Amino acid sequence: MKTRQKRLILIAFGVLLLGGGVALVLSAFQKNLVFFFTPTQVLAGEAPQGRSFRLGGMVEKDSLQRQADGVTVSFVVTDTVKSVRVKYKGILPDLFKEEKGVVTQGRLGPDQILIADEVLAKHDENYMPPEAAYALKKAKEAGNKLEGAGSAQSAQNVQDAKVGNLK
Repeated sequence: MKTRQKRLILIAFGVLLLGGGVALVLSAFQKNLVFFFTPTQVLAGEAPQGRSFRLGGMVEKDSLQRQADGVTVSFVVTDTVKSVRVKYKGILPDLFKEEKGVVTQGRLGPDQILIADEVLAKHDENYMPPEAAYALKKAKEAGNKLEGAGSAQSAQNVQDAKVGNLK
């Protein structure tokens, strides 16, 4: 083989190796990508089935139930319009409280209960993840509009809330 052919083979091998590395990185990134949803979006079927996602909102008052084993808990997360029950086995963060912001990560069971792998509580009195604050605001606006609207208008308001078109 000539020097030029050896060089071309080496370059082609390098490009293939680089392409394989990029494919592996993108594949790993896709598997670890976790999206944020509100209870309204989860109950509307927008959350992925069989994949992990984050659910954010407020913990409903008087919804926290502790099991006899001391580490299994159940509570309800709401966005002031809809609510989703969450089951978690583990130690809750010290700042976890009812009527406070929370983000949970897990998979949705067939009974529409989120089986959480992780529970994150807000870290100070004023903090809430920007996505959670925006989602709560939009859900509350949608809920206020739904109370006074007819059924056709209600459906349009819900659709507008999902895509962020509320005025």
